[in-house]
Amino acid sequence: MSLPPGFHSEKPNQVCRLLRSLYGLKQASRQWNAKLTLALQKHGFQQLSADPSLFTKSSENSFTALLIYVDDILVAGTNSHHIVQLKKYLDKAFRIKDLGPLNYFLGIEAFKTMDGIYLCQRKYTLDILTESGFLESKPARTPAVTGLKLNNSDGDLIDNPESYRRLVGKLLYLTNTKPDISHAVQQLSQFVDKPRSTHLIAAHRVLRYIKGSPGKGLFYSTSSEIKLQGFSDSDWANCAETRKSITSYCIYLGDNLISWKTKKQATVSRSSSEAEYRALASTVCEIQWLHYLLTDLKVQLPTPTPLFCDNQSAIAIGENYVFHERTKHIEIDCHVVKQKVHEGLIKLMPISSQRQVAYGFTKSLSKPAFDSFHSKLGLQDIHAPT
Repeated sequence: MSLPPGFHSEKPNQVCRLLRSLYGLKQASRQWNAKLTLALQKHGFQQLSADPSLFTKSSENSFTALLIYVDDILVAGTNSHHIVQLKKYLDKAFRIKDLGPLNYFLGIEAFKTMDGIYLCQRKYTLDILTESGFLESKPARTPAVTGLKLNNSDGDLIDNPESYRRLVGKLLYLTNTKPDISHAVQQLSQFVDKPRSTHLIAAHRVLRYIKGSPGKGLFYSTSSEIKLQGFSDSDWANCAETRKSITSYCIYLGDNLISWKTKKQATVSRSSSEAEYRALASTVCEIQWLHYLLTDLKVQLPTPTPLFCDNQSAIAIGENYVFHERTKHIEIDCHVVKQKVHEGLIKLMPISSQRQVAYGFTKSLSKPAFDSFHSKLGLQDIHAPT
Protein backbone atom coordinates (compact mmCIF):
# COMPACT_ATOMS: atom_id res chain seq x y z
CA MET A 1 0.00 0.00 0.00
CA SER A 2 1.12 3.56 -0.62
CA LEU A 3 1.62 6.10 2.13
CA PRO A 4 -1.24 8.57 2.65
CA PRO A 5 -0.99 12.01 1.03
CA GLY A 6 0.75 14.59 3.19
CA PHE A 7 2.86 12.07 5.05
CA HIS A 8 6.55 13.07 5.13
CA SER A 9 9.41 11.16 6.68
CA GLU A 10 13.15 11.48 6.57
CA LYS A 11 13.61 7.69 6.58
CA PRO A 12 13.10 5.98 3.19
CA ASN A 13 11.42 2.64 2.51
CA GLN A 14 9.02 2.84 5.43
CA VAL A 15 5.96 0.61 5.68
CA CYS A 16 2.63 0.96 7.51
CA ARG A 17 1.83 -1.39 10.39
CA LEU A 18 -1.91 -2.15 10.58
CA LEU A 19 -3.31 -1.95 14.10
CA ARG A 20 -6.74 -3.31 13.13
CA SER A 21 -8.55 -4.99 10.23
CA LEU A 22 -9.52 -2.68 7.40
CA TYR A 23 -13.22 -2.55 6.58
CA GLY A 24 -13.88 -4.29 3.31
CA LEU A 25 -11.07 -6.85 3.37
CA LYS A 26 -12.06 -10.44 2.71
CA GLN A 27 -11.14 -11.52 6.23
CA ALA A 28 -12.61 -8.48 8.01
CA SER A 29 -16.18 -9.82 8.26
CA ARG A 30 -14.99 -13.23 9.47
CA GLN A 31 -12.74 -11.67 12.09
CA TRP A 32 -15.55 -9.39 13.26
CA ASN A 33 -17.98 -12.30 13.55
CA ALA A 34 -15.45 -14.37 15.49
CA LYS A 35 -14.77 -11.50 17.90
CA LEU A 36 -18.46 -10.74 18.46
CA THR A 37 -19.27 -14.42 18.95
CA LEU A 38 -16.51 -14.77 21.54
CA ALA A 39 -17.72 -11.69 23.42
CA LEU A 40 -21.30 -12.97 23.54
CA GLN A 41 -20.22 -16.42 24.67
CA LYS A 42 -18.25 -14.84 27.51
CA HIS A 43 -21.45 -13.09 28.55
CA GLY A 44 -23.28 -16.41 28.80
CA PHE A 45 -24.91 -16.63 25.35
CA GLN A 46 -25.08 -19.84 23.33
CA GLN A 47 -24.79 -19.90 19.55
CA LEU A 48 -27.57 -21.99 18.02
CA SER A 49 -26.64 -24.78 15.65
CA ALA A 50 -29.88 -24.32 13.67
CA ASP A 51 -29.05 -20.66 12.97
CA PRO A 52 -25.47 -19.50 13.70
CA SER A 53 -26.57 -15.84 13.61
CA LEU A 54 -28.93 -16.40 16.57
CA PHE A 55 -27.74 -16.41 20.19
CA THR A 56 -29.80 -17.20 23.28
CA LYS A 57 -29.32 -16.93 27.02
CA SER A 58 -31.75 -18.45 29.50
CA SER A 59 -32.05 -18.55 33.28
CA GLU A 60 -34.75 -19.41 35.78
CA ASN A 61 -36.68 -16.17 35.35
CA SER A 62 -35.63 -14.79 31.96
CA PHE A 63 -34.89 -15.63 28.35
CA THR A 64 -32.96 -13.38 25.95
CA ALA A 65 -32.45 -13.85 22.21
CA LEU A 66 -30.02 -11.91 20.05
CA LEU A 67 -30.06 -11.92 16.24
CA ILE A 68 -27.07 -10.66 14.25
CA TYR A 69 -26.76 -9.43 10.68
CA VAL A 70 -23.12 -8.33 10.20
CA ASP A 71 -23.01 -5.38 12.64
CA ASP A 72 -26.78 -4.87 13.07
CA ILE A 73 -28.27 -6.56 16.12
CA LEU A 74 -31.83 -7.27 17.28
CA VAL A 75 -32.41 -8.10 20.95
CA ALA A 76 -35.58 -9.57 22.44
CA GLY A 77 -36.23 -10.96 25.89
CA THR A 78 -38.58 -11.45 28.80
CA ASN A 79 -36.59 -9.30 31.27
CA SER A 80 -35.89 -5.66 30.38
CA HIS A 81 -33.23 -5.37 33.10
CA HIS A 82 -31.15 -8.11 31.48
CA ILE A 83 -31.47 -6.41 28.10
CA VAL A 84 -30.16 -3.14 29.59
CA GLN A 85 -27.21 -5.00 31.09
CA LEU A 86 -26.48 -6.64 27.74
CA LYS A 87 -26.46 -3.28 25.95
CA LYS A 88 -24.08 -1.83 28.53
CA TYR A 89 -21.78 -4.82 28.09
CA LEU A 90 -21.78 -4.49 24.28
CA ASP A 91 -21.24 -0.74 24.46
CA LYS A 92 -18.24 -1.25 26.70
CA ALA A 93 -16.78 -3.87 24.37
CA PHE A 94 -17.59 -2.30 20.96
CA ARG A 95 -19.10 1.19 21.51
CA ILE A 96 -22.53 0.43 20.04
CA LYS A 97 -25.29 2.81 19.04
CA ASP A 98 -28.64 2.07 20.68
CA LEU A 99 -31.50 2.76 18.24
CA GLY A 100 -34.24 2.08 20.79
CA PRO A 101 -37.32 -0.10 20.28
CA LEU A 102 -37.62 -1.98 17.00
CA ASN A 103 -39.26 0.06 14.23
CA TYR A 104 -36.96 -0.21 11.18
CA PHE A 105 -34.45 -2.96 10.47
CA LEU A 106 -32.73 -3.66 7.12
CA GLY A 107 -35.53 -2.06 5.14
CA ILE A 108 -38.29 -3.82 7.11
CA GLU A 109 -40.66 -1.67 9.15
CA ALA A 110 -42.15 -3.05 12.37
CA PHE A 111 -45.25 -1.77 14.17
CA LYS A 112 -46.13 -3.31 17.52
CA THR A 113 -49.56 -3.32 19.13
CA MET A 114 -51.18 -5.21 21.97
CA ASP A 115 -52.55 -7.71 19.42
CA GLY A 116 -49.24 -8.49 17.69
CA ILE A 117 -46.58 -7.14 15.39
CA TYR A 118 -46.94 -5.94 11.79
CA LEU A 119 -44.05 -6.14 9.32
CA CYS A 120 -43.93 -4.36 5.97
CA GLN A 121 -41.50 -2.68 3.55
CA ARG A 122 -43.45 0.43 2.62
CA LYS A 123 -40.50 2.81 2.37
CA TYR A 124 -38.46 0.23 0.46
CA THR A 125 -41.37 -0.30 -1.95
CA LEU A 126 -41.83 3.43 -2.55
CA ASP A 127 -38.10 3.80 -3.20
CA ILE A 128 -38.29 1.05 -5.86
CA LEU A 129 -41.29 2.70 -7.51
CA THR A 130 -39.63 6.12 -7.47
CA GLU A 131 -36.38 4.84 -8.94
CA SER A 132 -38.23 2.89 -11.65
CA GLY A 133 -40.58 5.76 -12.51
CA PHE A 134 -43.76 3.87 -11.54
CA LEU A 135 -44.81 5.97 -8.56
CA GLU A 136 -47.65 7.51 -10.58
CA SER A 137 -48.54 4.41 -12.58
CA LYS A 138 -51.95 2.77 -12.72
CA PRO A 139 -52.13 -0.15 -10.23
CA ALA A 140 -52.57 -3.71 -11.51
CA ARG A 141 -54.93 -6.14 -9.81
CA THR A 142 -52.57 -9.14 -9.96
CA PRO A 143 -48.75 -9.40 -10.08
CA ALA A 144 -48.79 -11.34 -13.37
CA VAL A 145 -50.99 -11.93 -16.38
CA THR A 146 -53.12 -15.06 -15.97
CA GLY A 147 -51.32 -18.14 -17.29
CA LEU A 148 -48.19 -16.19 -18.25
CA LYS A 149 -45.16 -18.38 -19.06
CA LEU A 150 -41.96 -16.57 -19.99
CA ASN A 151 -39.24 -18.00 -22.23
CA ASN A 152 -35.87 -17.12 -23.74
CA SER A 153 -37.08 -16.54 -27.30
CA ASP A 154 -39.96 -14.04 -27.25
CA GLY A 155 -39.12 -10.36 -27.44
CA ASP A 156 -35.92 -8.42 -28.12
CA LEU A 157 -32.86 -8.24 -25.89
CA ILE A 158 -32.98 -5.08 -23.79
CA ASP A 159 -30.20 -2.51 -24.07
CA ASN A 160 -29.52 -2.19 -20.34
CA PRO A 161 -29.66 -5.64 -18.71
CA GLU A 162 -28.03 -4.31 -15.51
CA SER A 163 -31.13 -2.30 -14.67
CA TYR A 164 -33.29 -5.42 -15.03
CA ARG A 165 -30.98 -7.37 -12.74
CA ARG A 166 -31.04 -4.66 -10.10
CA LEU A 167 -34.83 -4.51 -10.26
CA VAL A 168 -35.23 -8.28 -9.89
CA GLY A 169 -32.79 -8.28 -6.97
CA LYS A 170 -34.84 -5.62 -5.20
CA LEU A 171 -38.08 -7.49 -5.86
CA LEU A 172 -36.55 -10.66 -4.45
CA TYR A 173 -35.82 -8.85 -1.19
CA LEU A 174 -39.34 -7.46 -1.24
CA THR A 175 -40.77 -10.99 -1.05
CA ASN A 176 -39.66 -11.07 2.60
CA THR A 177 -42.93 -9.35 3.53
CA LYS A 178 -44.90 -9.78 0.29
CA PRO A 179 -45.30 -13.51 -0.38
CA ASP A 180 -48.05 -12.80 -2.92
CA ILE A 181 -45.44 -11.77 -5.53
CA SER A 182 -43.17 -14.79 -4.96
CA HIS A 183 -44.19 -16.72 -8.06
CA ALA A 184 -43.99 -13.70 -10.37
CA VAL A 185 -40.53 -12.76 -9.09
CA GLN A 186 -39.37 -16.39 -9.35
CA GLN A 187 -40.31 -16.34 -13.02
CA LEU A 188 -38.44 -13.06 -13.59
CA SER A 189 -35.27 -14.24 -11.84
CA GLN A 190 -34.75 -17.02 -14.38
CA PHE A 191 -33.84 -14.56 -17.14
CA VAL A 192 -31.34 -12.21 -15.50
CA ASP A 193 -28.54 -13.41 -17.80
CA LYS A 194 -30.19 -12.28 -21.05
CA PRO A 195 -33.38 -10.35 -20.25
CA ARG A 196 -35.76 -9.53 -23.08
CA SER A 197 -38.50 -6.98 -23.58
CA THR A 198 -41.20 -9.48 -22.54
CA HIS A 199 -39.41 -10.06 -19.25
CA LEU A 200 -39.18 -6.32 -18.62
CA ILE A 201 -42.90 -5.91 -19.32
CA ALA A 202 -43.65 -8.67 -16.80
CA ALA A 203 -41.40 -6.94 -14.23
CA HIS A 204 -43.28 -3.67 -14.80
CA ARG A 205 -46.53 -5.56 -14.13
CA VAL A 206 -45.18 -6.49 -10.68
CA LEU A 207 -44.30 -2.85 -10.05
CA ARG A 208 -47.82 -1.78 -10.96
CA TYR A 209 -49.21 -4.41 -8.61
CA ILE A 210 -47.19 -3.30 -5.57
CA LYS A 211 -48.09 0.31 -6.43
CA GLY A 212 -51.68 -0.53 -5.43
CA SER A 213 -50.73 -1.20 -1.79
CA PRO A 214 -47.07 -0.40 -0.98
CA GLY A 215 -47.72 -0.72 2.75
CA LYS A 216 -49.07 -4.26 2.58
CA GLY A 217 -47.29 -6.68 4.90
CA LEU A 218 -47.57 -9.58 7.32
CA PHE A 219 -49.26 -9.47 10.71
CA TYR A 220 -48.22 -11.86 13.48
CA SER A 221 -50.81 -12.21 16.22
CA THR A 222 -49.91 -12.74 19.86
CA SER A 223 -52.99 -14.90 20.43
CA SER A 224 -52.24 -17.42 17.68
CA GLU A 225 -51.94 -21.09 18.55
CA ILE A 226 -48.40 -22.52 18.79
CA LYS A 227 -48.77 -25.27 16.19
CA LEU A 228 -47.03 -25.84 12.87
CA GLN A 229 -48.80 -26.86 9.69
CA GLY A 230 -47.44 -26.98 6.17
CA PHE A 231 -48.81 -26.91 2.64
CA SER A 232 -46.84 -28.35 -0.28
CA ASP A 233 -47.60 -28.11 -3.98
CA SER A 234 -45.91 -28.47 -7.34
CA ASP A 235 -46.61 -27.48 -10.93
CA TRP A 236 -45.44 -30.35 -13.12
CA ALA A 237 -43.25 -29.50 -16.15
CA ASN A 238 -43.99 -25.79 -15.76
CA CYS A 239 -40.96 -24.64 -17.75
CA ALA A 240 -41.67 -25.01 -21.47
CA GLU A 241 -37.95 -25.08 -22.33
CA THR A 242 -36.44 -27.38 -19.68
CA ARG A 243 -39.68 -29.18 -18.64
CA LYS A 244 -38.67 -28.80 -15.00
CA SER A 245 -41.33 -28.46 -12.33
CA ILE A 246 -41.80 -25.84 -9.62
CA THR A 247 -41.60 -26.58 -5.90
CA SER A 248 -43.68 -24.40 -3.62
CA TYR A 249 -44.59 -24.57 0.03
CA CYS A 250 -45.83 -22.39 2.86
CA ILE A 251 -45.68 -23.11 6.58
CA TYR A 252 -47.86 -21.56 9.27
CA LEU A 253 -47.28 -21.19 13.00
CA GLY A 254 -50.87 -21.16 14.11
CA ASP A 255 -52.53 -18.68 11.75
CA ASN A 256 -49.29 -16.82 11.00
CA LEU A 257 -47.33 -17.44 7.80
CA ILE A 258 -43.66 -17.83 8.78
CA SER A 259 -42.00 -19.60 5.84
CA TRP A 260 -42.67 -19.88 2.10
CA LYS A 261 -40.76 -20.73 -1.05
CA THR A 262 -41.13 -20.92 -4.82
CA LYS A 263 -38.28 -22.53 -6.74
CA LYS A 264 -37.68 -24.50 -9.92
CA GLN A 265 -36.66 -28.09 -9.26
CA ALA A 266 -33.12 -29.16 -10.13
CA THR A 267 -34.12 -32.20 -12.18
CA VAL A 268 -36.88 -33.16 -14.59
CA SER A 269 -39.69 -35.21 -13.02
CA ARG A 270 -41.20 -38.03 -15.03
CA SER A 271 -44.66 -37.62 -13.52
CA SER A 272 -46.73 -35.18 -11.50
CA SER A 273 -46.50 -37.57 -8.52
CA GLU A 274 -42.71 -37.41 -8.63
CA ALA A 275 -42.78 -33.61 -8.83
CA GLU A 276 -45.15 -33.46 -5.84
CA TYR A 277 -42.95 -35.89 -3.92
CA ARG A 278 -39.87 -33.74 -4.50
CA ALA A 279 -41.83 -30.73 -3.25
CA LEU A 280 -42.80 -32.72 -0.14
CA ALA A 281 -39.12 -33.48 0.51
CA SER A 282 -38.21 -29.78 0.44
CA THR A 283 -41.11 -28.95 2.76
CA VAL A 284 -40.17 -31.69 5.22
CA CYS A 285 -36.60 -30.35 5.45
CA GLU A 286 -37.95 -26.86 6.21
CA ILE A 287 -40.31 -28.22 8.88
CA GLN A 288 -37.47 -30.16 10.48
CA TRP A 289 -35.33 -27.00 10.62
CA LEU A 290 -38.19 -25.00 12.15
CA HIS A 291 -38.55 -27.67 14.83
CA TYR A 292 -34.85 -27.34 15.67
CA LEU A 293 -35.06 -23.54 15.73
CA LEU A 294 -38.21 -23.33 17.87
CA THR A 295 -36.87 -25.93 20.29
CA ASP A 296 -33.76 -23.79 20.82
CA LEU A 297 -36.10 -20.85 21.46
CA LYS A 298 -37.79 -22.88 24.25
CA VAL A 299 -40.99 -23.39 22.23
CA GLN A 300 -42.59 -26.80 22.61
CA LEU A 301 -44.41 -27.95 19.47
CA PRO A 302 -46.97 -30.75 19.25
CA THR A 303 -46.07 -33.58 16.87
CA PRO A 304 -46.67 -34.80 14.29
CA THR A 305 -46.86 -31.68 12.13
CA PRO A 306 -49.68 -31.93 9.55
CA LEU A 307 -48.39 -31.52 6.00
CA PHE A 308 -51.10 -31.06 3.39
CA CYS A 309 -50.71 -32.25 -0.19
CA ASP A 310 -53.31 -32.45 -2.96
CA ASN A 311 -51.71 -35.44 -4.71
CA GLN A 312 -52.78 -38.83 -3.38
CA SER A 313 -50.01 -40.68 -5.24
CA ALA A 314 -47.29 -38.56 -3.63
CA ILE A 315 -48.81 -39.22 -0.20
CA ALA A 316 -48.86 -42.95 -0.92
CA ILE A 317 -45.19 -42.87 -1.95
CA GLY A 318 -44.28 -41.02 1.26
CA GLU A 319 -46.11 -43.50 3.49
CA ASN A 320 -45.12 -46.72 1.69
CA TYR A 321 -41.63 -48.19 2.15
CA VAL A 322 -41.99 -50.51 -0.84
CA PHE A 323 -40.02 -49.30 -3.87
CA HIS A 324 -42.01 -49.46 -7.05
CA GLU A 325 -40.97 -49.23 -10.68
CA ARG A 326 -42.00 -45.59 -10.79
CA THR A 327 -40.01 -44.55 -7.71
CA LYS A 328 -36.72 -46.45 -7.90
CA HIS A 329 -35.07 -43.70 -9.97
CA ILE A 330 -35.82 -40.96 -7.42
CA GLU A 331 -32.81 -39.71 -5.49
CA ILE A 332 -32.28 -41.03 -1.99
CA ASP A 333 -32.48 -37.56 -0.41
CA CYS A 334 -36.12 -37.29 -1.48
CA HIS A 335 -37.01 -40.27 0.70
CA VAL A 336 -36.48 -38.12 3.79
CA VAL A 337 -40.27 -37.87 3.62
CA LYS A 338 -40.65 -41.56 4.46
CA GLN A 339 -38.13 -41.31 7.28
CA LYS A 340 -39.84 -38.34 8.95
CA VAL A 341 -43.27 -39.95 8.59
CA HIS A 342 -41.90 -43.06 10.30
CA GLU A 343 -40.29 -40.95 13.07
CA GLY A 344 -43.57 -39.13 13.70
CA LEU A 345 -42.29 -35.65 12.83
CA ILE A 346 -44.91 -35.11 10.11
CA LYS A 347 -48.22 -36.60 9.09
CA LEU A 348 -49.19 -36.42 5.43
CA MET A 349 -52.74 -35.16 4.98
CA PRO A 350 -54.80 -35.01 1.77
CA ILE A 351 -56.40 -31.73 0.76
CA SER A 352 -58.40 -30.59 -2.25
CA SER A 353 -56.78 -28.34 -4.84
CA GLN A 354 -59.32 -25.60 -4.06
CA ARG A 355 -58.13 -25.46 -0.43
CA GLN A 356 -54.43 -25.84 -1.20
CA VAL A 357 -52.79 -22.62 0.04
CA ALA A 358 -49.49 -23.25 -1.77
CA TYR A 359 -51.31 -23.39 -5.12
CA GLY A 360 -50.80 -19.65 -5.63
CA PHE A 361 -47.01 -20.05 -5.40
CA THR A 362 -46.89 -22.21 -8.54
CA LYS A 363 -49.06 -20.41 -11.12
CA SER A 364 -50.12 -17.01 -12.37
CA LEU A 365 -53.73 -16.92 -11.19
CA SER A 366 -56.81 -15.10 -12.40
CA LYS A 367 -58.22 -12.29 -10.27
CA PRO A 368 -60.85 -14.41 -8.38
CA ALA A 369 -58.37 -17.23 -7.72
CA PHE A 370 -55.65 -14.77 -6.70
CA ASP A 371 -58.00 -13.02 -4.26
CA SER A 372 -58.77 -16.38 -2.64
CA PHE A 373 -55.05 -17.18 -2.41
CA HIS A 374 -54.26 -13.69 -1.09
CA SER A 375 -56.83 -13.95 1.71
CA LYS A 376 -55.12 -17.06 3.10
CA LEU A 377 -51.69 -15.43 3.47
CA GLY A 378 -52.66 -13.10 6.31
CA LEU A 379 -51.53 -9.96 4.49
CA GLN A 380 -52.75 -6.61 5.82
CA ASP A 381 -52.20 -2.95 5.01
CA ILE A 382 -52.35 -0.68 8.06
CA HIS A 383 -51.57 2.33 5.86
CA ALA A 384 -54.72 1.86 3.76
CA PRO A 385 -57.69 4.09 4.61
CA THR A 386 -60.47 2.36 6.53
